[in-house]
Amino acid sequence: MITLDYAYITYPGDRSINEDAVGFVATQEKHCFVLCDGLGGHGMGDEASFLVKESILKDFTTQESLADFLPIAFTHAQETLLIQQANKHAQQKMKTTAVCMVCDMKKLYVGFVGDSRFYAFCKKGVAVQTADHSVPYRLYLSKMIQEEEIRTHPDRNILLRVMGVPWNESQYEILKPMKLKSYQGFLLCSDGFWELITEEEMCELLQGSNTAAEWLSKMQGVVAAHPKKDKDNFSAIAVLVHKR
Repeated sequence: MITLDYAYITYPGDRSINEDAVGFVATQEKHCFVLCDGLGGHGMGDEASFLVKESILKDFTTQESLADFLPIAFTHAQETLLIQQANKHAQQKMKTTAVCMVCDMKKLYVGFVGDSRFYAFCKKGVAVQTADHSVPYRLYLSKMIQEEEIRTHPDRNILLRVMGVPWNESQYEILKPMKLKSYQGFLLCSDGFWELITEEEMCELLQGSNTAAEWLSKMQGVVAAHPKKDKDNFSAIAVLVHKR
């Protein structure tokens, strides 16, 4: 028998407004976890992230097939966001990233757009990691910089795909379905979180944790202790897989 244990945090960091939004819907058989990071430089990022998060969670409550859910939910959330932009005359504002994980007790499905990340962990370490839709990550894929340079690159905040910009074609990515029993835990987090903690630290703290809350608290401690000044909003959802 498989059960899920989960916990979340969201903090403003050193900013006056928290433009991250996190949420989940859980039943005995199905779960939906969503994390969005509003783009502060464009304005009204907090409204954009909240709107997209709520749209996805609402759609989940009426979904019939998890396998088909994410493309429908991301498309609907994008359409809803563009309508709100027009209603508020804020077409140059209200932009956000989004990452979403849905699962039953057998399979999980993940979709994302922007640089909010999803990680899947097994006992050997990071088994799956989403690829940021950002300039530094593109440079890394082109072998122009090392992966560790992504966190400190001067163009860190330049995103190539977000929600709230009209799409000629779908900008979100959907990962291949994964078997739940193959993994030890999962993490959804904003860039304000993952920039200040390494994947090695995530793995090390996971192996010494019995609950999602314990694992997340330890990671939060690393993020909070990071010497970086003017910390961005940081949010995360941690999920542990318990097998009986």
